[in-house]
Amino acid sequence: QLEVFDEIDSTNSYLMQQAVPAPGRHRVAIADHQTAGRGRHSREWISAPGSSLCLSLAYSFAGKPDNLPGLTLAIGVAARDALLTLGVDGVLLKWPNDLVANDGKLGGMLTETHVRSAVSTTVVAGIGINVALPEPLLNATASTWSHRATDISGITGTQPSREALSAALVNRLVQSMDLFETAGIDHFVDSWRELDWLRNRAITVDQPNGQISGMACGIDDDGALLLHTGASVARVISGSISVDGIPA
Repeated sequence: QLEVFDEIDSTNSYLMQQAVPAPGRHRVAIADHQTAGRGRHSREWISAPGSSLCLSLAYSFAGKPDNLPGLTLAIGVAARDALLTLGVDGVLLKWPNDLVANDGKLGGMLTETHVRSAVSTTVVAGIGINVALPEPLLNATASTWSHRATDISGITGTQPSREALSAALVNRLVQSMDLFETAGIDHFVDSWRELDWLRNRAITVDQPNGQISGMACGIDDDGALLLHTGASVARVISGSISVDGIPA
């Protein structure tokens, strides 16, 4: 089922309020503009009408997949592959849920569990991608780890049609959900490592029990971030990341 909106508060919030699709099926909401877009840790997703594509997909797994938090990494690989089919090259991934190009934030992802039971698990995966931002928004990204935002127009000099971009994303997302259900995160780890923007960068991770700093050194086989602190390698499964002292 596909629904398209000129404006909505949040495509993720909308799908979280709807009936879940049957296992193996999916439901999609696409918007030209969100008035209350969300990122991780309830951060605001800033956009302007006509400047971004906001897309969410609800998908029901038959049962509960192993390592469900790793699905966000799989979705990142899928989004990058979709963009590549449209000629948007050079896109990298920032752990755990950002799309990066030319060291600027191109987009972000938010994965939420909708229903979890003994027989099925439904997730809502949202993606926001900057298509052609007005100049003020290029320097006003809500996630300042990259100093600025970037958009497809700035990368390629052109814009794909909204229909082509939406179709590519939906196709790759559905494929990634199917693969994650059968093969888990193992299918995506090698691709994700090749696209790792944080690798070999000095970072600080802000966690509930304090901060930890070191050199990002990739992800482990479960998708956790690895951080070389000098004395050891820490395994990070959640937290806010700062790069060069700038909060993510």
